[in-house]
Amino acid sequence: MKDFLIQRVSQVDWSYSPEQSVSIVGLIFWLWLIWPRDEFNALIRDKQKQTQVLIAAIALNSLWLINASLVQGIHVHFLGLVVLMLMYGWRMATVIAILPVLFFSTFILKQPFEFGIYGLLAIALPLFLCFSVYSQVFKYLPHHFLVYIFCCAFINAFLSIVFHILSWSTWLWVSTDYDWAFLSDNYLLLIPLLGFPEALLNGMAVTLLVVYRPQWLYDFSDKTYFKD
Repeated sequence: MKDFLIQRVSQVDWSYSPEQSVSIVGLIFWLWLIWPRDEFNALIRDKQKQTQVLIAAIALNSLWLINASLVQGIHVHFLGLVVLMLMYGWRMATVIAILPVLFFSTFILKQPFEFGIYGLLAIALPLFLCFSVYSQVFKYLPHHFLVYIFCCAFINAFLSIVFHILSWSTWLWVSTDYDWAFLSDNYLLLIPLLGFPEALLNGMAVTLLVVYRPQWLYDFSDKTYFKD
């Protein structure tokens, strides 16, 4: 195990560029803007909640390890962000997902200072856009538990993959030698292949939570979604 860890660490590229520094500052600024002060203070006082959040972070990290590296910079893995958002709210979910981003950037991308841009494009942007979809669903569609599961979980999870792959493809197009045709043929075409399993994964998890642990969901209420 020690030799394995030494080998993994030795493969990490610790160099950094000005662009990476700017992206890290951007991520820190975004976290400052959205910092969930009330939720974080409540978390500090609740030992049971701390354990739950730690388990959620480890589970998300494990999910991201199921990763397929196609070529340099293109990595394929499920996100699991919508479950996290519906359990903790989008702002707290962004904070929780920082740990998997750090781990992924260091040991999968092998570029620790990429965690800034990857954090922005893999969690911050998708979570914000998924929350925007969720809020519009809540505003305009009937408050029914099937709408909650199908639109807020299934469809939103599919959209999270779309948001992530489109934004990361744009970054690769701008910052690397990959042209858009190459990215379309090797990355964008994976959206349907990843989107439907991502939707199923998140949708099933949220369905189980609605049935067995509705109190674990951030703003789910029987009075709201099971009205006669």
